[in-house]
Amino acid sequence: MKPPVFFGAAGLVIGFVVFGAGFTDTAASAFEAAQAWTTRTFGWWYMLAATGLLVLSVFLLFSPARHVRLGGRDATPDFSRLSWMAMLFAAGMGTGLVFWSVAEPLTHYMQARPGLESRTPQAAGEAMRLTFFHWGLNAWAIYIVLGLAIALLHFNRGLPLAPRNILEPVFGRAVMKGWAGHIVDILCTVGTLLGVSTSLGLGAMQINTGLERFLGWPISTTVQSLLVGVITLLATISVVAGLSSGIRRLSRANMIAALGLMAFVFAAGPTGRILESLVTSSGLYIQSLPRSTLFVDFVRENDWQADWTLFYWGWWISWAPFVAVFLARISRGRTVGEFIVGALIVPSLATFAWLAVFGTSGLDLALSGDTELARRIVEEPAIALHALLETLPLAPVSMALATGVILIFFVTSSDSGSFVDDMVTSGGDPDPPRAQRVFWAVSEGAVAITLLLAGGLSAIRNASIALGLPMSCILVLAAIALVRALGRQEGARRPRAGPPDASS
Repeated sequence: MKPPVFFGAAGLVIGFVVFGAGFTDTAASAFEAAQAWTTRTFGWWYMLAATGLLVLSVFLLFSPARHVRLGGRDATPDFSRLSWMAMLFAAGMGTGLVFWSVAEPLTHYMQARPGLESRTPQAAGEAMRLTFFHWGLNAWAIYIVLGLAIALLHFNRGLPLAPRNILEPVFGRAVMKGWAGHIVDILCTVGTLLGVSTSLGLGAMQINTGLERFLGWPISTTVQSLLVGVITLLATISVVAGLSSGIRRLSRANMIAALGLMAFVFAAGPTGRILESLVTSSGLYIQSLPRSTLFVDFVRENDWQADWTLFYWGWWISWAPFVAVFLARISRGRTVGEFIVGALIVPSLATFAWLAVFGTSGLDLALSGDTELARRIVEEPAIALHALLETLPLAPVSMALATGVILIFFVTSSDSGSFVDDMVTSGGDPDPPRAQRVFWAVSEGAVAITLLLAGGLSAIRNASIALGLPMSCILVLAAIALVRALGRQEGARRPRAGPPDASS
């Protein structure tokens, strides 16, 4: 254990929970104000940072550095490519993607945004483009730069498997080992735990909706707290079992189940419109990416960009340490190029396919005239997936499968989050103590239940997003550290020039 990091992070988490649960209204107002101030004041910085990280990722993909192997030339991957990609996708996107894939496009379609009338064919195309933008390349680039820096410095330089190691190439090893390193690790641990706890609470609400429709269970905080308890128990068993026996197997099973659900909706839903939407939305996304990724609404006639794009950017940045450390841990033996393709290009394409299937199927309800159901989904996003499945054949079977997919997605997010917190608070140990794994897994569940009962989930979510501001500075340091570390690596690979020939 690293006592300063462990007790510092635990103390901050306890403080957040006491404030969020004991003074819910005050906490909600304070954290909402902090989140709003951050996104509005530093929106330009979020957009610039996300764009810079994406540009760096693409540059590295085509540079000679793509051949550098994490762990050295003779290192071999610890996991098969399928298992590796299943784990990184489950940790990076699974939970939120399932929750918002139907609701977000419908929301953009049903509600007017600047310069575009709602509920028109043009609004439908723009709704899919915006959803692709929010869940596409920028989000994954935010994750992978930090993950690649941590992995390279750990596997190739022998530094701890913790966010603090990015300080070494920039400031030196003494700074990394001091209080600056402790603060970086504490911030990343707190951000991970609060983010995962909030997702556990939101996931419990969505699963509760499925059980209400499938089994007639009541929608209540008591049921949701019991669901969080079940998720936490399963996550604890998984994280104690370890990466190979627990997290890997759950991630692979969930990927198969999610693909099965997507294939069913693709076949039973508006198949032709889904294919048209995938092609058209991908084209619109690619064409508009340079403009969208650097656009800042400095006129601020309304709060749309702050409420959506900047909210997402802050969310991805606040989650970056969790996903990055987990990506680093499972990526030994991969080359830099393989890491970028596997953690940027492939997940983005898979995300677009998922959004095209579920988002277009949801939009088809509104375009076909069922605006009442669309309105309910916009008002209650937790019901979106199950409400869509109810309109398709074999609804009981598909809803049961969807509930199972959601459950396992949240288990894999919880167990990987606990694993990351344990690694970071154990000084970057890639195989941290099991007792501490149990502590962090149970802590995530306890925080989620406390906030559900107190109604403080939204407050803590806003607090974790406000943490995106200092996290964004950590990401910039990670980019500098990565470039320097790769430069040293490339320099070591090149043969040195010998002394000039005296006879010449």
